[in-house]
Amino acid sequence: MNQEVPRVEVRRIVLGAGEAYELRLTGRGARGYVWTWQVSGNADAVSVRETGAGRAARALPGEAVERRYEVLGRSPGGRARIRFAQVRPPYPEEAPFDEFVLDVEVVTGGA
Repeated sequence: MNQEVPRVEVRRIVLGAGEAYELRLTGRGARGYVWTWQVSGNADAVSVRETGAGRAARALPGEAVERRYEVLGRSPGGRARIRFAQVRPPYPEEAPFDEFVLDVEVVTGGA
């Protein structure tokens, strides 16, 4: 049986030191999935934090809710790869439901 392997979207961005980038990913919390992230490369070049959900107060039960993350450029000259994976924590052996990769270059000043 030939199963199609999902493609991972890769986005490349350039940030100035102190500059923020907002990333929006579709959440599936009602199904038990959460987004996790790992930073590789020059991990000190960026910081990542979850900033909340869009439309969470008006979402219907079981509806997908957009999750928002802020990526901040910190160290000029640094390059980092951030791998977001949508997983179900109770089932660590399962492959991620979805994945997204963000390649970040941090430069001096604005991008």
